[in-house]
Amino acid sequence: MSGERNRALLAAGTLSALAALLHLGCIVFGAPWYRAFGAGEWMAQASIAGHWHPVVATLAIASVLTVWSLYAFSAAGALHRLPLLRTVLCLVTAVYLLRGVAAVPMMSVFPGRSLNFWLWSSGICLGIGVVHLIGLLQVWKRLGRLS
Repeated sequence: MSGERNRALLAAGTLSALAALLHLGCIVFGAPWYRAFGAGEWMAQASIAGHWHPVVATLAIASVLTVWSLYAFSAAGALHRLPLLRTVLCLVTAVYLLRGVAAVPMMSVFPGRSLNFWLWSSGICLGIGVVHLIGLLQVWKRLGRLS
């Protein structure tokens, strides 16, 4: 945990944490936030009706994003080393980058979201993925060491 912190991975961890908080905001503020963030009208209506699905799905996403944030902070040198750090950070980076470039195929799998949603969310994911990739490349050798 000592030494200089990697700024790119600190930024990546912060971005994932912010994304997690925004997802939690959807649970707290309900349908208007689900709509604003492009979750689709079904999620907004289910939230209004008090169904469990929006809360569980959103909590799952927020939890994953929180874990991703912790791994980025660990790789940045801000937290103790987490298990499988290099492997997990590679997977997280790949997921963000793939999500960023896979808007068109995903549009048919997840209908009901606007083109604006796909453009914005894909751009954001691509940006976060690039920040992860930059940080990952900068700490690659250090992450290969076990200590």
